Amino acid sequence: MAKLYFYYSTMNAGKSTILLQAAYNYRERGMEPFLITAKLDNRAGYSKIVSRIGIEEKAHLFDTQDNLFLMIKKTVEKKKLNCILLDEAQFLSKKQVWQLAKVVDNLNIPVLCYGLRVDFQGELFPGSLVLLSIADEMREIKTICHCGKKATMVARLNEEGKVITKGQQIQIGGNESYISLCRLHWCEEIENANINDYQS
Repeated sequence: MAKLYFYYSTMNAGKSTILLQAAYNYRERGMEPFLITAKLDNRAGYSKIVSRIGIEEKAHLFDTQDNLFLMIKKTVEKKKLNCILLDEAQFLSKKQVWQLAKVVDNLNIPVLCYGLRVDFQGELFPGSLVLLSIADEMREIKTICHCGKKATMVARLNEEGKVITKGQQIQIGGNESYISLCRLHWCEEIENANINDYQS
């Protein structure tokens, strides 16, 4: 029975590495995975999922206007797919999450989504919100704060490496732009950033 999965974490927890390992495992068993990633995130070049540890693989791209159910259905008409592996799931629209659920329910193909749960302001991404609402299974991928506790939050950094609290929800970046923190240290950093904003 196919299911919709949501693997969520903060930045730098190894989501892409785990996705690429899953793709390798499927292929090793003679099965065909279908990899998808966000067109928006082109840090490693277009049409690629790249892990920080150096492994990468080609992937199909999506933006918020794409109908993912139709994209996958057209592919299935040409060849058998055994699973869908989608990176950067936080960039999905609400409608697209339901389209992926339709892939599971109507095409009987498991869909594994990997993405961030919350943004730098502690707010859920729209795609993550719906995945948390309707996924059949959810699994947290853990990473740690500088204090050693589990990191559950993400803070955004400016060019000087200082935490900032204002800006658009989506801003593409890596270690130079984001840091993963436990809730305690995230709250402290946000409070300090707000004090500095008030004083400047």
